[in-house]
Amino acid sequence: MKTTRFCPAKVNLFLEVTGKRPDGYHELATLFAKINFGDRLYLEAEPAAQTGISLTLTGPMGHLLRADESNLACRAARVFLEHFRLNARVNMTLEKHTPTGAGLGGGSSDAAHVMLALCDLFGKDKKELLPAAARLGADVPLFMYEDTFLKGEGIGDKLTPIPVPDSARLPWLVLTYPNTIVPTKGVFSRLQLPDEKTALTNCSNLDKLITYIRCASPLAGWKHLLFNRLEECVVPFTDAVRNVLLDLRKTNTDAVLMSGSGSTVFALVETEKDAKNLVSKLQNEERIVFFTTFHRSLKDENNGNKDTSYGGGSLKSVC
Repeated sequence: MKTTRFCPAKVNLFLEVTGKRPDGYHELATLFAKINFGDRLYLEAEPAAQTGISLTLTGPMGHLLRADESNLACRAARVFLEHFRLNARVNMTLEKHTPTGAGLGGGSSDAAHVMLALCDLFGKDKKELLPAAARLGADVPLFMYEDTFLKGEGIGDKLTPIPVPDSARLPWLVLTYPNTIVPTKGVFSRLQLPDEKTALTNCSNLDKLITYIRCASPLAGWKHLLFNRLEECVVPFTDAVRNVLLDLRKTNTDAVLMSGSGSTVFALVETEKDAKNLVSKLQNEERIVFFTTFHRSLKDENNGNKDTSYGGGSLKSVC
């Protein structure tokens, strides 16, 4: 049994940290968005007397990772087999395009799509795996959903899909990865939690942003609501990220944000022409710059990367 899956990356259009739990994890209010850039998974599995899991890494970022049991893809395969009490031989090839330590959720997406692929091949219900996915990583459940946009709460694992009309004209994204890994632990160690009033105001802004996106409003109406609390924990301490932000501001592009805990910075623009022009202005030998679109559906597995050029609830509102 064989299957191929596209594993989309994500950006955060909004990220506020609302508190810290006794176990050390931070409470978030965030808006995830999947994009048409990511990895490709080739998976083959068959029942066997004894479980065996193998992983081969290819692609431009494959050499940066280990192809052993420490890899999230291997861990996800084992979690699936143990959860359903199956023995199987699972052979995987992962074509890696998403850099690590970039705030794009590449490893989490890979893990989720390993479990989704195995669910398809063995006829299992993916909903059963959501708790196990959360234990693998806070972002893993995000990629178990087909939706493009999801509101994240808790540690990012309490998810609410945001419906967007199929006819919605969404902006283009220009992403810049400055070839720098930003360790998440160090970012949160520098975090100063906002006061209650500030946190409440920002959470209100998140709800406004979600309404604009649900209603397919033009970018000009909601770009001022883009926000990432973690920028203040990264930009002053990471020259490469700060330089990207400065270069973007020189182009008079104002819908600019760091994704997650960094190091990728992205800009939203109205047209493909604008995206191409911005890529040409930002590209240099110290960074990877490309443009892409939001990933509208995981049902079309051949959709992944086609627009890329290198160089648990419901929300109701009135539109």
